[in-house]
Amino acid sequence: MSYSGITEIVWHEKIAPDHYLMRVLAPEIAKKAKPGQFVHVLPGSTMDPLLRRPISLHGIDPAKGTISLLYRVVGRGTKMMSEMSVNGEIDVMGPLGKGFDIPDKIRKALVVGGGIGVAPLMPLLQSLKHYRIETTVLLGAAGKDYLLGVRQIEGLGIRVEAATDDGTYGHKGFVTDLVSRHLAGPKPDYFYACGPNPMLSKLAQIMNRAGIPGQVSLEERMGCGVGACLACVCKVKVAGARQQDSGAAPEFEYQKVCTDGPVFM
Repeated sequence: MSYSGITEIVWHEKIAPDHYLMRVLAPEIAKKAKPGQFVHVLPGSTMDPLLRRPISLHGIDPAKGTISLLYRVVGRGTKMMSEMSVNGEIDVMGPLGKGFDIPDKIRKALVVGGGIGVAPLMPLLQSLKHYRIETTVLLGAAGKDYLLGVRQIEGLGIRVEAATDDGTYGHKGFVTDLVSRHLAGPKPDYFYACGPNPMLSKLAQIMNRAGIPGQVSLEERMGCGVGACLACVCKVKVAGARQQDSGAAPEFEYQKVCTDGPVFM
């Protein structure tokens, strides 16, 4: 059962160009939320904009009863969010969706994030550390100013490597370049990822060739957030599907990102 109501903004800062981190007091959500889940935010007090915005949970603190939302300004709704002040109120519904799962067999994990895709990965990394799973994080961004979460991840004692499109930090190129390089050595037995669809598609190809299973969190626009409107339906590969002898493409099916995901295996 998800919570829906007005919450108080207790912290809100711009952390990068067009990127903001908001912390809200939502004890009902904080005590139920799992890494990889999201909340649906209504930025205004009126019906304009009409639809809520899905925002990944970047931080979950049951002890303090707070959740943290890392978001990028991409339209009118998130622009309105960016203008909200501490002690103000915001309408939040959650936790929603299916989060990350950590199979018992994992001993070494590779976590890949692209751009704002780092948002849902922080709670996951905290869980991986809790279970003492050896973890390496590879991050990609357009440039140094858009590279998010490096210090926080290093603060967990987790190794981080980065790639930027313009070469202003780390490897010049794509984060998938780092993945290929990383797999040349001792391989992880599992991977997690969130980021732009082209990145996830390339990553899936690399991991499939290497025979490494994992989970990806998809970013998708959605209307209701509860599986009713079908606005976020996406095409996903059926679990266990294999290339046919005839050369035909693997079997696919359509699933709802809001309820079947956002995390898919």
